[in-house]
Amino acid sequence: MGHDNHPINLAGHGSLRNVKDQIIHLHRAAPAKPAEGQACNGCGVCCALETCPAARLRFLQKTGPCPALEWSATETRYHCGLLSRPNHYLGWLPIASENIARRLFTRWIAAGKGCDCSAGTTTQD
Repeated sequence: MGHDNHPINLAGHGSLRNVKDQIIHLHRAAPAKPAEGQACNGCGVCCALETCPAARLRFLQKTGPCPALEWSATETRYHCGLLSRPNHYLGWLPIASENIARRLFTRWIAAGKGCDCSAGTTTQD
């Protein structure tokens, strides 16, 4: 574990049939996870836990961390690389189609609609 990361214990993440504790590692400067329904603040918890439907199609994995989860040191928050740099993750995508891809990914992952991650978090130092 690098000096910039700290573990987060996620109590009770998963469906009712598969409730489990899980530890993920996020950047130490990442913002705390907002309450479910509040505006996204780039905490990275949801994408570190599992991939969204768009990322599942692209990366063929269900569990996190999502390969497109990108840390921004200047903004001290995480961003979705599929939204911010679609051509990087979809190399076959023509540059002229990046804006269309951004709009589709924004809709598919419900970006800007608020936090939909129900995991409870605790920081472990």
